[in-house]
Amino acid sequence: MLILAPMQGLTELIFRKVFSRCYPGAFDMSISPFLSLTHGNLRDAGRKIEDVLPELNTGSMPVVPQLLGHEVDGFIALSNRLFDLGYGEVNWNMGCPMRRVAGKHRGSGILPYPDEVREILDTVVPAIRPALSVKVRLGYRSPDEIDRIIPILNDFPLKSVTVHPRIGKQMYSGTPDLDRFAEILPQIIHPVIYNGDVNSVYDYRKIRTLFPTVKDVMIGRGALYNPLLPTIIKRQCGEDFPGCGLSPVGEPMPPGSFVETLTDEIIGCDISTEAKIRKIKEYWCLLSKSLHGSEEWKRRLLHSDDLAAIKNLIREMTK
Repeated sequence: MLILAPMQGLTELIFRKVFSRCYPGAFDMSISPFLSLTHGNLRDAGRKIEDVLPELNTGSMPVVPQLLGHEVDGFIALSNRLFDLGYGEVNWNMGCPMRRVAGKHRGSGILPYPDEVREILDTVVPAIRPALSVKVRLGYRSPDEIDRIIPILNDFPLKSVTVHPRIGKQMYSGTPDLDRFAEILPQIIHPVIYNGDVNSVYDYRKIRTLFPTVKDVMIGRGALYNPLLPTIIKRQCGEDFPGCGLSPVGEPMPPGSFVETLTDEIIGCDISTEAKIRKIKEYWCLLSKSLHGSEEWKRRLLHSDDLAAIKNLIREMTK
């Protein structure tokens, strides 16, 4: 199975819907960008859960809502609210490396505190109705922190454990520690999903060859660098790894057409012009890697504050 990774501000509803329309079946599911437990009334979540409201996700790839935080009352209330909306699984984010998050024992910042992890799971798991999966890193300060977390995770009926083999302090620098991943993989009794730097078919083949028990792979920035990547992986690798759940998908849309479609959808959103420009540029910094325009063209787009001019530049570059 190929899973779209949660990336705050990027893999939100509009991206998932456009990607599903342009590349149907390329991703089997996605994890939503995190829903924070620290803001708003969690019993009447309102805009907090707008990104995963089922009626808005029609036509999109299946999504598992992800929660960020350690507030158990909010964790339970929001999980059960999501269950009422039809979600049979929620994912707990123990991997976010952002300093402002980790400094409050959230995301990967909770990994140095195994007693706190156990206390939260002890309270939450019996009280929530959806199944629970988790997403972790090797630690926040040290890759050895995971050693005290794994026995705790093994004590609970988790649906899966996604591992990004970096520490939080690394953010996204350096390379995933595959040697450390190999050491901890046999210790985890739950299905393990691999996440981290799958940016090519070669990267996918490498992970599946090194770790044949890992059937599911999560792709994040690789799908923004090249939106054709999951389709290519399914076409080229499905027969190489029997039992991994990959199957071919339809005729893919060229990356340029995808970029244009996403741009048009953002322009049609009910947000300010400034927000539209900011969002388009944020995607453009990643998606432009799959296009072949000049660096000068790209600089012109990034320095423009005129929405019509930006749209024209994108149309010219994606011809």
